[in-house]
Amino acid sequence: MHTTSANTLATAVAPHLFWITSRAAGVAALLLSSLTVCAGLLIGGRVVSGHRAELRVTHEALSLATLAALVIHGLALLGDGYLHPSLGDIALPLISGYRTLWTSIGIVAFWALLVLGLSYYARARIGVQRWRRLHRFAALAWILGLAHSLGEGTDAGQMWFLAMIALVVIPALLLLAARLLDSAPAATAGDTARVARARVAR
Repeated sequence: MHTTSANTLATAVAPHLFWITSRAAGVAALLLSSLTVCAGLLIGGRVVSGHRAELRVTHEALSLATLAALVIHGLALLGDGYLHPSLGDIALPLISGYRTLWTSIGIVAFWALLVLGLSYYARARIGVQRWRRLHRFAALAWILGLAHSLGEGTDAGQMWFLAMIALVVIPALLLLAARLLDSAPAATAGDTARVARARVAR
C-alpha cells in the first residue's frame, strides 16, 4: 500500500521535479534576500548598536545563501520539460520568450545581487567609501527581485505565499524607508555646508 502510494507520488512529481526545485529555490531566495536586506540595514542603522559584528557575519552568510538559492533557481529550469529554456534564456535579459519583461527583471536582479554581493570581498581594492556607495544599490536589486517574484512567480497569487513573504518584506521595506528618511537630513546638511564654504571662498 505504502509502496504503491510512493510510486504514484514519484510518477506525478518526476516530470515537474526541475520546475518544483526552481520554485522552491526562488521562494527561498526571496526570503533570504529580504533577511539579508534587514540585516544590512540594521548594521548601518541606530536600532542595533552593540551587535554589529554578529550582524555582519549573519549578513554575509545570508547574502551567500541568497546567491546559492538564485543559482539553483535559474539552473534548475534548464531541466524543465515544459519551458525548455537555453542557458541564454536564463542568463541574458530580453532573450526568453516566456514572460519576457518579468524574466528580464529577475535576470537583471540576479546579476546585480551577484556583483554587489561579491564586491564585498574586493572592497579594499575598490575603496571602502566607494564600495559603500555602490552597495546601496543592493536594495534596488532586491526590489527588482521582489517585482520579479510578484510578477512572474507561480505562487504569487497564493495567500500563503503573500503572507509568508510579507513577514520578511514589510520589515525590510520599513527599515529601508527609515534609512532613506534618516539620510535625507544629513544630505541636506551636507549641501548647506558646501554652499556656505563656496560663499566664503568667494
